[in-house]
Amino acid sequence: MVKMFASVLAAVVITVGGYFGFEFYLRQRITDDIETAFANVRASGAKASHGKITFELWTRTVTIADIAGEFTAQPPVSVKIGRVVATGASQETAGRFAASRIDASNVEVTGAFGQQTGLQFTYQAPRIEIADYAGPGGPLRPLEGTAAADIYRFALDHFAVVSAKSVVAPTVAVKFSSAGSPAAGTGDYSYSGVALRDIKNNKIAAATVDRVTFTAAMTAAGKSETLTGEVANIAAYDFDAAATRALLDPARANDDNYYRAYRQLTVGPYTASFQQGMKMRIDGITVDDVGLRPSRLQYSQLMAIVAAAPPPGTTPTTEQTRDLLGKAAGIYEGIRIGNAELHGLSMDTPQGPFAIGAIRLAQLENGKIAELALEGLEAKAPQGPVKIGRFALKGIDMANLMRSSAQLAQPGQKPTAEQLTALLQLLEGTEIANLVAPYKNTNKPVNIVTLNISWGQFVGPIPTRAQVTIKMSGPVDASDPDPFRMMALSGMDRASMNLDLGAAWSEGARSFALEPASLEIGNVLSATARLSLANVAREAFSLNPLQAAIMAAQIEAGPIEITVRDTGGIELAVAQQARQQSISREAARQAIIDNIRDNAMKMAAVNPDVMVIAGALTRFVENPRGTLTIKLTPKGKVGMIQLLDELKTGPVAALARFEVEATVGR
Repeated sequence: MVKMFASVLAAVVITVGGYFGFEFYLRQRITDDIETAFANVRASGAKASHGKITFELWTRTVTIADIAGEFTAQPPVSVKIGRVVATGASQETAGRFAASRIDASNVEVTGAFGQQTGLQFTYQAPRIEIADYAGPGGPLRPLEGTAAADIYRFALDHFAVVSAKSVVAPTVAVKFSSAGSPAAGTGDYSYSGVALRDIKNNKIAAATVDRVTFTAAMTAAGKSETLTGEVANIAAYDFDAAATRALLDPARANDDNYYRAYRQLTVGPYTASFQQGMKMRIDGITVDDVGLRPSRLQYSQLMAIVAAAPPPGTTPTTEQTRDLLGKAAGIYEGIRIGNAELHGLSMDTPQGPFAIGAIRLAQLENGKIAELALEGLEAKAPQGPVKIGRFALKGIDMANLMRSSAQLAQPGQKPTAEQLTALLQLLEGTEIANLVAPYKNTNKPVNIVTLNISWGQFVGPIPTRAQVTIKMSGPVDASDPDPFRMMALSGMDRASMNLDLGAAWSEGARSFALEPASLEIGNVLSATARLSLANVAREAFSLNPLQAAIMAAQIEAGPIEITVRDTGGIELAVAQQARQQSISREAARQAIIDNIRDNAMKMAAVNPDVMVIAGALTRFVENPRGTLTIKLTPKGKVGMIQLLDELKTGPVAALARFEVEATVGR
């Protein structure tokens, strides 16, 4: 029995002694590996130190205390971590480290934005939790330099071979400060519920923040004030670091391809309050399909923009503004956005409430926005409330608009005609729908149902195609010009108007046509016109006055056709004549007819064709609700310059150059 007990005791002693010996061996090996990893970091040009290292065999838990590091780039960035605990630690393969869970406590990162800005930042996270981590056990390569771009490339190269199920920081405190006077955006920010999900293959499936509260400085009209607010539900989906790595790679400086950085970004709601009492709210923001273009967004280019920015709190000079605009133009060419939307914007201002239902951006690519639209605007003007159902700018060339703005920002110089007309090429058109605005001092608003303006087909800086469409209604009164004055005097309080006017030049046919050209005034008339010019050469659109004049002399007038349909205008004119002369309506109608005939007889001595038109006009007045059509066909070649000169001296003489046809029908 004694021998058996002694044997068991010996086995226990040997086992325990072996366990502690093996644990000591592993602890020493792990310590050596960690020391090697920190030494490799220091060899890369950074500072790195740590405190006590402990290891528990049964749970494979490694604890490292008091980690401190500093990247020696300018400006430097320092990192402090109170303790890192890795549970379930293992070495998958040589140089690879894995852990089922990593907890980091009291994490602090401090640094600055550029050397010239004076802006500094501090990030503090009491706790960071990482689940199912796998990654390199130390630096994959030496740090090739101490510049910020070198450090970012170094970090992204390591991120590419890291995987984790999640990274969670329950709270993060951020402070932005300025060495000088408070700059816009400086202040305190508190993040809660920060989480990264499914990190692998250089990608993050989702990055979310539950809530951000902040107190920050804002600068407006040269005055600083405090802004407080809250942002909820911040999320980024399908982040791909390959796009960012391309921007940091000098070898990709000529790469014109777009690389998707995010599938979608979402934010909202956002609320903010200004110190002076103004409040703002945004229900949400969504941005889809964000791509980056290395050739336009090289890191060196972005840093050049930061370096060119004036110090915080100072007003940029004209030269600085021009330089910044020129450099920033490339940013628009370097970003692609499929769609973006801001919805539910509302503000309480001293002038009254202000709200926008949505601001939408459709496709930003190659520096050009396909459409930028504002919908559901409600505001208060001095004369009354204003509402806009939709306002849109189409085909905005933002990159070249900024370049043009930089060129125009020449102190003491007025822009040339070429520079001003060239701005037309930077916008393809505009649209307004359902605009309601106050009219004069009445409570009867003007309503623009539709206003569309577009242009294109440029010859140099001059568009050779344009179209305007207007559909609107509004109040009328006796101070308005005719026919609206006649409508007001007849008892009408509102009038509607539709206009559709288009013009286009055909280079192949060397013709310029005004078509469509239609006007409709409700309860008055509707009219259409067709007009064309022949022998219109490209050089006629030159901004050179001499060249344009020479080519204009070759332009010939084409057929002209005007059709007017009476929808109540004749009866309005008759009623107006009756009121003015205090006579019956029939007598007034006859007075109008007699006036037409008398004037025609006087002009017939110059051109007898006037009687053709006068006869049609009299029948048109005698039979309301009819249609009057006048056709003018050139007699041979009719030079436009000569025709315009004749119109100045007498329209009747100019009419002699055309065959005249006038008819009245129903």
